[in-house]
Amino acid sequence: MMSQYTFAGLPECGEIAVLSADIAIIGVPHGISYSVGVPSHSVNAPMAIRKATKRYSEMIDHYDYDLGGTLLDNSDIRVFDCGDVPGDPSDPIGNQRRSQEKIRAIINAGAVPIVLGGDDSITIPFLRAFQGKGVFTVVQVDAHIDWRHEVNGITEGPSSSMRRASEMPWIDKLIQAGMRGVGSARIEEIDAARDYGAEIITAKNIQDGGIDEILSLVTEGSTCLLTIDCDGLDPSIMSAVNAPMPGGLSYRQVVDLLHGLTKKANVCGFNLVEFVPEKDINGLAALTAARISFNMIGALVRSAFFAQNRI
Repeated sequence: MMSQYTFAGLPECGEIAVLSADIAIIGVPHGISYSVGVPSHSVNAPMAIRKATKRYSEMIDHYDYDLGGTLLDNSDIRVFDCGDVPGDPSDPIGNQRRSQEKIRAIINAGAVPIVLGGDDSITIPFLRAFQGKGVFTVVQVDAHIDWRHEVNGITEGPSSSMRRASEMPWIDKLIQAGMRGVGSARIEEIDAARDYGAEIITAKNIQDGGIDEILSLVTEGSTCLLTIDCDGLDPSIMSAVNAPMPGGLSYRQVVDLLHGLTKKANVCGFNLVEFVPEKDINGLAALTAARISFNMIGALVRSAFFAQNRI
């Protein structure tokens, strides 16, 4: 289902079954919320992020100082916008199934999925879509570790994404970065994450040691999946989240992570979640989310690993 905007005016793909692309953007507005029948707080995020990129629709061939060149670097790399996965707040299980199927179809077409959420529950079908495609390191940027087994009997909600990831045999390492303040984790969730072997890097660690605190834990040449919860960023640039917390990552730190990760590892998928447009101030958070997504595409385009794996 297409919105009235495509991401940065890039061409749309109406049917994933015939997709021929290197990178494919897809919105997933609906996941599993803790109130069945009530739309997610991030249901309007994919549309808002696309709208924020409208200013770039006539500037794809302009110089971008974050990238050191144009978005696609004068290459023949094909990037398409596949629209949004249709969903229904009253059908949470169906939402997860449809999302996983659509993302899986993008992967099967040989494209890297750029997934715009949606709340953090959509990270679960995003990761499940990679089953049978190799063994992956997951790098998560978030204020929270998301290791709750269940909340109100719901085991696949926004606070459980990394707990479910730890149960997926094709995920062999979890690197979690940006944690700070108080969230849903209790002592038992911290213990469970540590028992699994999750590498937890606090926001303070990153402020003190830089992005190398994350990148040093990534094995050179490994295959990675990157998930960014918008509350991992500092609320001075990303206030439009459900649970803002001071002391988060800066825009520069996130951009450096994207570029550093794509130089060191083969990044096979990316998702951005938990942006809440209704809490945005002057469109700054939407622009920040859009620019992060823009940089993810630009970083992939410039990655030697990406070039080696193009069909």
